[in-house]
Order: sequence, then C-alpha cells, then structure tokens
Amino acid sequence: MEGNSISKNLNLNVRGLQPSATLAINEQSNALIAEGKQVYKLGLGQSPFPVPDRVAQALADNSHQKDYLPVKGLWELREAVAGHNLRYEEAPSRPQDVLIGPGSKELIFILQLVYYGDLIIPTPGWVSYSPQARIVGRHVHRVRTKAINQWKLMPEQLELLCRADPDHPRVVILNYPSNPTGCTYSEADLEHLAAVARKYKIVLISDEIYGLLHHEGKHKSIANFYPEGTIISSGLSKWCGAGGWRLGTFSFPENLHWLLDAMAIVASETYTATSAPIQYAAVSAFQGGEDIDHYLVQSRKVLKMLASFLTRRLQAMHLHVIPPDGAFYLYPDFNFYRDALAQRGIRTSVELCQAILRDTGIAMLPGFDFGQLPDELLVRMAYVDFEGADALQAIESFPWVEGNEEAFAKQHAPKLVSAMEVLQQWLNSIL
Repeated sequence: MEGNSISKNLNLNVRGLQPSATLAINEQSNALIAEGKQVYKLGLGQSPFPVPDRVAQALADNSHQKDYLPVKGLWELREAVAGHNLRYEEAPSRPQDVLIGPGSKELIFILQLVYYGDLIIPTPGWVSYSPQARIVGRHVHRVRTKAINQWKLMPEQLELLCRADPDHPRVVILNYPSNPTGCTYSEADLEHLAAVARKYKIVLISDEIYGLLHHEGKHKSIANFYPEGTIISSGLSKWCGAGGWRLGTFSFPENLHWLLDAMAIVASETYTATSAPIQYAAVSAFQGGEDIDHYLVQSRKVLKMLASFLTRRLQAMHLHVIPPDGAFYLYPDFNFYRDALAQRGIRTSVELCQAILRDTGIAMLPGFDFGQLPDELLVRMAYVDFEGADALQAIESFPWVEGNEEAFAKQHAPKLVSAMEVLQQWLNSIL
C-alpha cells in the first residue's frame, strides 16, 4: 500500500504526460505486425537508408573503445563537426564550440534545463519540444503558423510576441526542413527572422537535423545571419541513417560558451559521456568525403522522387498538401472530408489517425501531436516504409523524367504505393 502511494507522487511537471508520440506509434505498429496484421509504417520518422559503409566499418573497428571520453566529447570528433559546419552549413566554428551528446534530443532538453527563459515554438513543431519544456517547468509560447506561409514562422509574429516585454529571456527553436511539414526557409526568410532575434537577444536553437536532406542540397543555416545568438543542433540520426546510435551535436557561438559549460556540468552528472565507439565512428561521418557526398546526393534524389509521387497522389485524393522542400515528411489536410468524417463520429485528427490505422493498417501521427488544434484534420506522414539500400542502388541508373516517379515508387517503394491505394479506397468508402 505504501509503495503504491509513493508511486503516485509524481512531479506535477511529469504527471499526465504520455510517451513520445513518435515512439509510441512505432511500438504500436510493431505490435500489430507481430499479431500478423498488415501495417504501413508511416508513423516514426526514422531514416530508411543504411549507415554509409565507411561509417559502419569505423564502428566495427572501434568496438574495443571502452574508456570514458571527455564530457564535452572526443576532441577529434569536435574537430570534425566544426569542419562539417563550415563545409555544409557555411557556418564557421571551432572544436571548442562543439558539444557532443547522446542525441540532439537530449541536448535540447538540457539547454532548456540550464537556461532560464520562455520557450517559443512555431506550431506545428516536433512532438518533444513542448513536453521537454513542461518537464523542466518552462513557460511555452506556441506561435501558430499557416499553410499559406508554408507553415513557416513569420518575422512579424516573432516581433509581436517579443515587443511587449523586450528584455525577457527567450529561446526559439527553429526546425528546418521541418518535422512535420518538410518545408524550409529561404535565405530571405532567415535574414528577416535573424533581425528580430538580434533585436531581442533571443537564444536561437537552429534544429538542422534534416539540413543535409534538403531535396535540392540547398540548405542554409540561420547562423550565417545571426551568428552571435545561434546554436546549431544536428546529429547522425537523419542524414546518416543512424538514429539508434544516439549521437547529437550542438555548435555554439563564442559568446554563448557559458551555456555550453553549464550544459556540460549537467551532462557530467547525468549521462557522463556519449558512447565511446559511437563517437570514434562518427568522426568518419562528419569528416565527410566523396563517398559521403555521393550518399547524400543519392538519398536526396530518392526522397525527392518519392515526395513528388506521393504529393500528386494525395492531391488527387482532394487532400491539401504542400510539396516538401526536404526531409521525409508530408503534412496532408483532410478538411475536404470533414462532413463525411463527422458522420462517422470522426471529428479530430487523433480520431482520424485511429480510424485509418484500424481500417487500413496505415500508421500516421495526428497534427494534434504537433500542436495543432484537435479539430484540425492534419496528419503527418513519414514516407519511410521502403528498403533504403535498394532505393539508393536503383536511383544510380533510374532515369528522372516527368511522370517516372510512379514507376520508381512501384519498383522500389511498393509499400508506399499500396498505402496510397488503400487510403484512396478508404476515403472513397466514406463519401
């Protein structure tokens, strides 16, 4: 009895929180598959591509590394990340500016823990930003973005939020290309946002975990326009196909080293250091090379081709969806079917996803998990249910001409094609 009483005394910041939506849908999908059911796994945003051969070999070669590494990370890795930032982001940084952690998710959490300030999140935004702030006890401002603006935070929105109390400390998390929309910011967009951030001395976390998966290879970091206040967040999970390796990076400007040092203190008392073999292997990934560049180019081609195919299929179903600029997400709006869905008792995005999973086996996440209002019928679709290694090999010789996307999808992403056919049938059945 006493044990049960103690177990209920959860911190108020944690009580009522649910497991991460992305992880929960993955576990639910796997459980249904184990029961023998057909499931199209479009819920968890996990890269479908294999870890590049040289990076995988580096992990095998360093499996013997067993010593604790420095809290801030292996120096050789911090050097490699600094070089990577300059090469791919055009953002100069030094090894001493870099902090290594067990995933960028953990680093974002620790920053919120050590920095006293409100959190500003453009909505829709990644599912874990807001729960992390709640756990820490931070006040969250959600800034609602609009489809007409490609779901981007507008400078005037940020200005309006900050000007009433200009000296209040704030953290803005800017994720681009975006999870869940796949949309990104132009250089002009970033320059205008940077001007507002500078005016109010905002600490800006530039979550660029999908930056190298910009479909045209044209990602630009806001650190180029607001270097003194931008922390670049990245890692291995998306562009290198190594989500389970759990390695993230933060790159700080020199004047925010006090934040880096504070985060390292917390790291020393919590996770101690990031896995040694993973860090040694990551050096080869961040150092890059012709093989890594080729891997990235081919990955982008695959994602762009499938995005084009899926966008057309969804639009043909009367679903409003903005063609993504990068990453592997689509964010369709089912508003066209609102009345028909309501007749079936489906009035929220949560109910919509539950019904689609139950009736078709298509696992997706509701817009509600990304901060949308319950009755906004938006859904995030992670188009990753295909064999990445096969697709990378095939794209080498597959001719890219208008209309060829469907042929590629049928040959190398048949589950995505089947998911679209099943979804179309379900939508037809409710009219």
